[in-house]
Amino acid sequence: MKKTYLLSCLLLLVTGMQAQQKYDPKETEYYTPVPRIVNPGNLPGQPPSDAIILLGGNDLSEWVNDNDKAGPAEWLLEKGVMTVNKKTGDIRTKRNFTDFQLHLEYRIPENITGSGQARGNSGLFLASLQVKEGAGGYELQILDNYQNDTYVNGQAGSIYKQYPPLVNACKPPGQWQTYDVIWIAPRFNADGSLKTAATLTAFHNGVLVQNNALLKGDTPYTGPPAYRPHGPAPIKLQSHGDKSEPISFQNIWVREL
Repeated sequence: MKKTYLLSCLLLLVTGMQAQQKYDPKETEYYTPVPRIVNPGNLPGQPPSDAIILLGGNDLSEWVNDNDKAGPAEWLLEKGVMTVNKKTGDIRTKRNFTDFQLHLEYRIPENITGSGQARGNSGLFLASLQVKEGAGGYELQILDNYQNDTYVNGQAGSIYKQYPPLVNACKPPGQWQTYDVIWIAPRFNADGSLKTAATLTAFHNGVLVQNNALLKGDTPYTGPPAYRPHGPAPIKLQSHGDKSEPISFQNIWVREL
């Protein structure tokens, strides 16, 4: 028994040495393709060099009104700050996107009134869809939930009506707040059936609130989520119909992936 044990140990030692000597580290190294160089911004929120600037000054040329006529966006713009115009409705990007990284900053008015969903309500639609039933898409909720309760899968940082945020990272009204989002759009088979579901990762004010969440479909106000086949789509910002004071945005940029 003792000899057998020693022989087994010796065999394991020799096998281990052979395994270490078998591979050259260069066999697991490769040098192409070389990642392209992107210069990061030097200040918080400053876009990297390959970003598409959707809002970064006194220019709304990247946006249109989200209606059939798709006329110019008519939200208010002053010194780089865009404020919702509730009379004119939602706005969406002129461009269509598939997968992307997005940065957005918003501010709830310091004098905000209302409660629940009627308090600083808006929405970031990662893909805005026009379907037979009307407007659709995939919404990351924007709302004032600093000491303001509502249903948890409809509060700030939620994937609307699907997943609540992992934590409530809201700042008090009057302060600028940030979303940083990674969006991977759904893919569809030739027959229109779902191939791969959409995924969303989101940081709210630098805090992880959605961790590679697998979407069940779109995010309707009523009824269950559903997937409808689509391709690249615009990003939409919502002008909610509540009576509270309108919120503002600045420094919105996107990087296509």
